[in-house]
Amino acid sequence: MSSSGARGVRREYGRTYVVRPKGRHQATIVWLHGIGDNGSSWSQLLDNLPLPNIKWICPTAPTRPVAAFGGFPCTAWFDVEDTSVDGRDDIEGLDASAAHVANLLSSEPSDVRLGIGGFSMGAATALHSAACYAHGRFTNGAAYPISLSAVIGLSGWLPCSRTLRTKMESSQTAIRRAAALPILLSHGRADEVVTYRNGERSAEFLRMSGFSYLNLKTYNGLGHYTIPEEMDDVCKWLSARLGLDRSRG
Repeated sequence: MSSSGARGVRREYGRTYVVRPKGRHQATIVWLHGIGDNGSSWSQLLDNLPLPNIKWICPTAPTRPVAAFGGFPCTAWFDVEDTSVDGRDDIEGLDASAAHVANLLSSEPSDVRLGIGGFSMGAATALHSAACYAHGRFTNGAAYPISLSAVIGLSGWLPCSRTLRTKMESSQTAIRRAAALPILLSHGRADEVVTYRNGERSAEFLRMSGFSYLNLKTYNGLGHYTIPEEMDDVCKWLSARLGLDRSRG
């Protein structure tokens, strides 16, 4: 599967891994890996969570030159120089990946709730998707095709932070959608790749832009990785926000 990325370059996506629900299918969540990773490692972790009613879709990003690594190619959802809210935004790359994610969710059953989550750069892509959903369109003006019920960002940052508030204030629909979308941000205070301050500032930008249904969970001593305690909190939050069954029935 390919997508038109930055500067018109067509980028091939890697393999997509799917974790089927073990119980009644109530929600489908696309989960996005971090830079240089692939969908496989997260699919294994998500498969072991006590969330039998969720179908997980774990795509693999295209391989592209990444400015942060001096142009060295690796799997990345978009090009990045600086993993912070102040960095230059690769809007074409962000839009292309957000469109790929929306396409993966577009054929799910109509009674199933849809969500997007991710780690690091995957979290940034999930938050860009949240902004596109609330605004009703991608940055390039194309209509955003699906409805979201939950967005999760672990150890990530908010791209396009400087223009978000103006975008959200452009219509009553955007204001309403932003206020009603549950978002969970999780960040370690010892994160040396995407600093905790970036997680904090991302939450501030989102709240100022009308995303008031937002939780920021903080983990002392946690670096740029995930721990069982954090994933337990993700499970509890998803079960509550999506109204999932407690049993496998």
